[in-house]
Amino acid sequence: MIYAIGDIHGQKAMLDRALVLIAADGGADAPLIFLGDYTDRGPNSRGVIEQLIAGRDAGLHWHFIKGNHDRMFLRFLESGDTHDVAIKSGLSWLNPRLGGDTTLASYGIIPAGAPQFTKDEQGREVLVSYPTTEGDLSLPDLVTLARSRVPKAHAQFLSSNALMHRFDAHLFVHAGIRPGVAIEDQIEDDLIWIRDGWLDNDDDHGVMVVHGHTALDMPEHFGNRIDLDGGAGYGRPLVPAVYDEGQWFTLDDDGRTPLQTVV
Repeated sequence: MIYAIGDIHGQKAMLDRALVLIAADGGADAPLIFLGDYTDRGPNSRGVIEQLIAGRDAGLHWHFIKGNHDRMFLRFLESGDTHDVAIKSGLSWLNPRLGGDTTLASYGIIPAGAPQFTKDEQGREVLVSYPTTEGDLSLPDLVTLARSRVPKAHAQFLSSNALMHRFDAHLFVHAGIRPGVAIEDQIEDDLIWIRDGWLDNDDDHGVMVVHGHTALDMPEHFGNRIDLDGGAGYGRPLVPAVYDEGQWFTLDDDGRTPLQTVV
């Protein structure tokens, strides 16, 4: 038996509720896999990361997968990079649509207005000014402030998380896999970003792939894959799931509901 939680996106209160549901169903020490995207969009990315680190350090049977939003946050801290090659729109991680602003706010860097951008020759947003309650900041100043506010343990947590986890003929990843490519040859950019060529693929991959990344209204079982991102990053409930005796269930206040295959 194993439990899994999809994209949390800074929703600490939802995470707390999901953990209560899991503890009620399988006990406080139940094995649990988190599918990544702990940060951005929701109001308390800092609290989410602190909760996950606390569970890890308490010796709970928790496993953590790296998400694309976690990588964007980490790269911002490490190098000041606000872009990812997978974002074809050219949006900056600091754009409220991606949610880096709420992550920084959870560490006390409070916006006092909308960030101001120009575009570079590639059409990517380039930060001009980031208004905060501590003044209007340039990108270098914002990075310096963030490095002083984000505990090193949080960055180390994000950098140490795995890209995949195997359990009982299941493969847990953040976004999915590249069909036709051996599991051992999958690359990080696909594992944390893939949609094209993956979501519409109905091949038997040799394992049941359990992932998040693509937000739905509720978790769904597609036969060869299971998407557990129920849209918490957009305010929808964070729905935990459990695999037990060959079947998947979602959990809510009334207990287990079988996760039926979409026809």
